[in-house]
Amino acid sequence: MGRKNDFLPGTLDMLILKTLSLGSQHGYGIAQHIKQTSDSVLNVEEGSLYPALQRLLVQGFVKAEWRQSETNRRARYYSLTPAGRKQYGLEVSQFEDLIAAIGRVLQTA
Repeated sequence: MGRKNDFLPGTLDMLILKTLSLGSQHGYGIAQHIKQTSDSVLNVEEGSLYPALQRLLVQGFVKAEWRQSETNRRARYYSLTPAGRKQYGLEVSQFEDLIAAIGRVLQTA
């Protein structure tokens, strides 16, 4: 992540699904949640966030609806579908396996 905020493949989708597991949110709110909970280490740019959200919509993992935001503006709010909740669990499991495998490689002499 460091220099360019590069994510491992699938990581951004997993972080979005995690954020939406806490409740529906608009795009800016999703990006802010990820940034704040990562102590500003992860900064999700619009050019990455909205294509990821569109991909998750097409896959049926999230749904979207237009509502008024807290600033009285029209915003698209995203929420997790049951399939998205299941996918989130699968992605976390795969990510944990990947991290464990990387850890094993780093620990070899």
